[in-house]
Amino acid sequence: MREAFLHYIWQHQYFDKSNLETAEGEPIQVLRTGFYHSDAGPDFKEALIRIGEVEWSGSVEIHIRASDWQRHRHQTDEKYNQVVLHVVWEADEAVLRTDNTSIPTLELKNRIAPAMLQKYETLQLAGGAIPCASFWPTVPDITKTMMMERALTERLELKGAEVTAMYRNNGNDWELTAYQLLCKGFGFKLNQEPFERLAKALPWQVVRRHQQQGMQVEALLFGQAGFLNEVKDEYSQQQVREFSFLSYKYSLKAQVMQRHHWNFLRMRPANFPTVRLSQLAAVLASHQHLFARLMETSDVKTYEALFRVPVSAYWQEHYDIGKSSKAVQEAIGKSSAQNLIINVVVPLLAGYAHYSQERTYLEKAVALLEKLKEDSNRTTRLYEELGWKARTAADNQAALALYKHYCAPVNCLQCAVGNKIIKQNNLSVL
Repeated sequence: MREAFLHYIWQHQYFDKSNLETAEGEPIQVLRTGFYHSDAGPDFKEALIRIGEVEWSGSVEIHIRASDWQRHRHQTDEKYNQVVLHVVWEADEAVLRTDNTSIPTLELKNRIAPAMLQKYETLQLAGGAIPCASFWPTVPDITKTMMMERALTERLELKGAEVTAMYRNNGNDWELTAYQLLCKGFGFKLNQEPFERLAKALPWQVVRRHQQQGMQVEALLFGQAGFLNEVKDEYSQQQVREFSFLSYKYSLKAQVMQRHHWNFLRMRPANFPTVRLSQLAAVLASHQHLFARLMETSDVKTYEALFRVPVSAYWQEHYDIGKSSKAVQEAIGKSSAQNLIINVVVPLLAGYAHYSQERTYLEKAVALLEKLKEDSNRTTRLYEELGWKARTAADNQAALALYKHYCAPVNCLQCAVGNKIIKQNNLSVL
């Protein structure tokens, strides 16, 4: 038994209210349950409770046992003087406010359907990755769909808040924020951290001044990333000269990274960080005011074109400095471009929606995800094994959110699927 279960029971009033009375024998009528309060102080505020002939407006505190009031030292905390009803599983003792006045107590132990409690405890003790796996087939598809949509919206709103925080930390500069997200995006799975580090080590204002000179953008990126420490061919000689001048001009040397910061292991040459840097350089050199372009664009193909910019001639024939490639790769692949839409464009749209309070940008982000495919992963496969199928990137993102915020922490009470399972066939017996 957890207090969270009693919070859930009280909030939804899922208990037998016939002949409702306090532990002292006074009749109770719940006129307003109050609003859940997660900060310090009572659990539910602004409740309205009739006890006997008197209506009390105040707070409701919830515990497993009434004696928890003493254990939590509420009897010495004036914030709890506003409590008008103490709701508990077991009323094992009377409780007092700081002025020694008694607080009416409602015991729920014999008022909750046993099957509801049993289902809750089954979910809490389930050992699998998805606590409700055994109940999943009994839940209507519409409930699952609605919960997935809710989880997706919550994920985007959370990402939006994070991006807005980045924007604030960046001195209210959306172009800088877009640059940082773009760098992180080009790290894909295995090199996100060093690409993020590079975005901090190479200031956006420096890159912006040289966007129209592609070779200088490459020199800045490869030099600051630590790939120009050895001269291996004519290209690297030229890049070393460019970077030496630029790094001196902008005082960049102190933050130059090293090659060992980058991950090359178990990776195809087409995914090497050196190749990704060349692709990032091509995008940065081709699009000034990138943030504005990303906000204005509306269809997937145009977004793909923004990212699928041909790299310089050297990088069409090399996968590392001084190492030529037999296969010519002019630009980033289509699936990688779509990955950037999911992990760069969508968070930016969500961030701008959060900042501007214009939900049209959030709706645009959802619409993009619904038009894209995304490979299944370890998390989405957990739901696929239960019969749920991800058809779009929106489905995948929803599954990731559902697992992270509800299934992994066993937060079934706040999940529509878990809620449906706990309520099924149980409320009628109250």
